[in-house]
Formats: sequence, C-alpha cells, structure tokens
Amino acid sequence: MDAVDHINVDVDALAPCYEFYRETLDLELVRPPEDFQGDHAMFRAGETVVTLAETGRAENWDERGLDHPLDKAHLAFETDRETYAALMDELDGQFPKQGPYDWGEFEGFYFLDPDGNLLEVVTYDSPDGERARPLLTHDDVE
Repeated sequence: MDAVDHINVDVDALAPCYEFYRETLDLELVRPPEDFQGDHAMFRAGETVVTLAETGRAENWDERGLDHPLDKAHLAFETDRETYAALMDELDGQFPKQGPYDWGEFEGFYFLDPDGNLLEVVTYDSPDGERARPLLTHDDVE
C-alpha cells in the first residue's frame, strides 16, 4: 500500500457535519452535497479524501459513552501548532481526558464532530515557550 486514498465517515445528520468539517476543521471541499445522488460530501485533508455519508448507520453516540478516547476508533488530522492550539481551545471540555497527549514524536487532542464521531488533531511542531496545559501520557489512560 502506498497511501490511504479516502476514508468514509458515516453520519446521522450531514448538514451540521458538513459545516463542521468545512468551517471548523477548514478542510478543502472536493465535492459538495449537491454533486451526489444521496447525502454525501467530499473533503481533502492533504492527500487523503474524507467523505461524509448520511447512511443511517452511524453509531449516534456521544461523550456520555466515552471513558477515554483510546476506547474508540478515530480519524486523526495533522496540522501546524497554531491551528492545533486554536482547535484545542475551541473544542475543549467535550469529555474527560481529551488531552493534549504526548505521543512521543507528536501531540494529540481528541474531540467529537456534531454527529459524535471521534476525531483527533495532531501536531509535530514544538510549542513556542511553555505549554499552556500539561500533557497527558499513556499512564493517564486508566
């Protein structure tokens, strides 16, 4: 395998997820919902396409069912330190132990999209100066 070509994300409600992925995550729009015969939208994150599909098969869970982010599969997006910090500030407080996490070569912070899909944003950039908050580690999982 050379790369991940695309990822399909099942959602219960396309409209709020479409806005979130486009506005909050600032992903590049490849194909809007009106391009499809069905409720879909395609975005690009680097070389990977992320497709939202309103299929009726989404899990429809939320932070009440999440003890720790490592308990659930997720999508992770890489970005620069400034965007990472802004998203962390905007999306903090959704559930306990969101992070940020020290994963060795990078930092990661977990959050939910409007449909309850678990996402992570990571940065490989070092912080400028001191960290605003302490980093969690694997030891903080329990």
